[in-house]
Amino acid sequence: MKICVYAICKNEEKFVDRFYESAKDADGIYVLDTGSTDDTVNKLKSLGVIVNQKIIDPWRFDVARNLSLEMIPEDFDVCIALDLDEVLIKGWKEIILNNWKEDTTRLRYNYIWSHDEYGNPAVNFLCDKIHSRKNYKWVNPVHEILKYDGVENFITCEDLTIEHFPDSTKSRASYLPLLELAVKEDPNNDRNTHYLGREYMFKRRWNECIDTLIKHLSLPTALWKDERCASMRFIARSYKNLNRFEESKMWLNKAINEAPYLRDPYVEMALLCYQLKEWDNVINYCNQALEIKTHAKSYINEPFSWDYTIYDLLSIAYYNIKDYQKSLENVNIALEMNPLDKRLINNKQIIEKALTDN
Repeated sequence: MKICVYAICKNEEKFVDRFYESAKDADGIYVLDTGSTDDTVNKLKSLGVIVNQKIIDPWRFDVARNLSLEMIPEDFDVCIALDLDEVLIKGWKEIILNNWKEDTTRLRYNYIWSHDEYGNPAVNFLCDKIHSRKNYKWVNPVHEILKYDGVENFITCEDLTIEHFPDSTKSRASYLPLLELAVKEDPNNDRNTHYLGREYMFKRRWNECIDTLIKHLSLPTALWKDERCASMRFIARSYKNLNRFEESKMWLNKAINEAPYLRDPYVEMALLCYQLKEWDNVINYCNQALEIKTHAKSYINEPFSWDYTIYDLLSIAYYNIKDYQKSLENVNIALEMNPLDKRLINNKQIIEKALTDN
């Protein structure tokens, strides 16, 4: 069985060596360079990577991905779509060889999209960009996905991990116009509509976020409860930023009812109540969140639902209702999870003083 890695890139010379080191066990590595002006192409070629160059104007991610896929000879069996800022863990090839079956078309794997300041996974979900060579193509101008001509047969290998180490200096400026184009091309695509609303939120365009995500929720194909819950949470965030707190609460209640098995809407409600200084509600929603022990592996993961945030909020809320012992217990847990945070350290000193004085 022949396995290849393929990618697109532009001005990523600082990632080349790490990318190659993780992918070098592949039977072939193919990269489409879309206009690098640094030493990316020369470095890749010096390592034996097959490189084509093509300027794509107007830019679309799906066009670039499909051109890179076309570089792969037909006799390859398995294709791994890997960006240059991503790393395959050691042993990846053996995992694929041991699990891939003759009728397999796509493989789901463990994907670490981001890390916290201590190097631990922050956003972690199952991804599926390992696929058979034939009958696949990429679609959507941005947030592109694989589309298969036929009936897919998935396998899942959670012991295969790809880690993402993004370049924080790279611009996301193209994402919004490309998402607007995607929704214009297919107004009934629920996934793209959700992403567009989220992008408006990132750009602090609150009213456009609200309108777009309400449209997402109205689409007949918008059935995935996790994503619907996220749209409701983002609508609530937008209303919060517009200082329309009752509407924010209303949408967070909708989000809780939509997906009561997720921590995220409870924590967002606790954060809103913290802003409004409703301390009893902060405690209530934080404790409801803590009752949820299962961390779903989907791309809709909020790091604040699983890091120190809940205990930080509980500590502050208990302090404000003068339950200093519980406040101290929770700040200690928060500090175990985030020991270098100066604000938490200072909070602990304030709480200990309050305990002593009372």
